[in-house]
Amino acid sequence: MTTPNITIDKEIDARGSHCPGPMMELIRGIKSVPVGSVVAVLSSDPGSAKDIPIWVQKAGHEFIGAFPEQGYTRFIVRKTR
Repeated sequence: MTTPNITIDKEIDARGSHCPGPMMELIRGIKSVPVGSVVAVLSSDPGSAKDIPIWVQKAGHEFIGAFPEQGYTRFIVRKTR
């Protein structure tokens, strides 16, 4: 699967960080950008595949998707509120 043609406003490299590190980095990143911005988190932690989508839904943002890359996954989220 390829990453959709979406402009990423902020990219956070959390590769090598273990749960809940990547999700905490995402939360910090979301807080630092205006509504409508798109944030990508790069994570090599397998737990992120479950944790990040659940947090995004609970927080009321838009989960655009999880896109596997070589050795990590790119999680893309749009801040909606």
